[in-house]
Amino acid sequence: MADQLLQQIVNSLLIGSVYALVAIGLTLIWGVMNVLNFAHGDFLMLGMFTAFWCYTLFKMDPLFSIPVCAAVLFLLGVGIYRFIVSKVMKGPGLAQLVVTFGVSIFLANLAVMLWTPDFRLIEKPLLSGTWSLGSVQLSIPKFAASVGSVLVSAAVFFFLKRTRTGKAILAVEMNRDAALLMGINTERINSLSFGIGSALVGIAGAFLSMYYYIHPQVGGLFGLISFCIVALGGFGSIEGAFIAGILIGLVQTLGGYFFDPAYKYALVFLVYLITVWIRPQGLMG
Repeated sequence: MADQLLQQIVNSLLIGSVYALVAIGLTLIWGVMNVLNFAHGDFLMLGMFTAFWCYTLFKMDPLFSIPVCAAVLFLLGVGIYRFIVSKVMKGPGLAQLVVTFGVSIFLANLAVMLWTPDFRLIEKPLLSGTWSLGSVQLSIPKFAASVGSVLVSAAVFFFLKRTRTGKAILAVEMNRDAALLMGINTERINSLSFGIGSALVGIAGAFLSMYYYIHPQVGGLFGLISFCIVALGGFGSIEGAFIAGILIGLVQTLGGYFFDPAYKYALVFLVYLITVWIRPQGLMG
């Protein structure tokens, strides 16, 4: 019993850190632009497909295709912001939601048209197998994805807190009008933030492609979970998104262990509803 529980806790930490990386990209976009990107999960799907095709066409392992996924998703994010999202930034909030929802539908159906709805898997990644640590079985690709997600999350935190551009992003997040008066190009910061948020989810997609099935609808569930994480951690809070990602990983994994596995996602959304009811601003909002 204790060994099984320890195994589930380890599994929850492994998936929770990846969830956190996905949510950090979403909360960065929300915090700077006050736009909820419904296409975030589909960006994850495109990151996974980018890693898959790099492996299939060029024999490039997902571990080495991370920079490619980040670059592709960064350029896609910047392009979508400049040519689509920026056009409705001054419009009503509903218009922004409809636009990103439309982008989500377009990307998902484009993926179906280009690559069919079939499930794909990278069968022989460089990192595979398991480590036995006493009674705990540690999946090597999951462990690598978890460690990589933590390192990337730490790098984002350092970038925002220690660099001039990062501080400009935080300034726009805190008070857009004051940042504009101080000479910060808020339009450039918007574009950069959307690109960085998209690149982060592209990196998460590369990590997940090492062990997760790849298909055009894979982003839907991750997108919904990332919304729950952002709401739990607090919209705009990078630290809150990381902590909430770990908590959601624990709720999902331990919920499936103590109850029926079919209820594990229901428990995640229940935590989201309770959080919104008790503390709408989130843990660190």
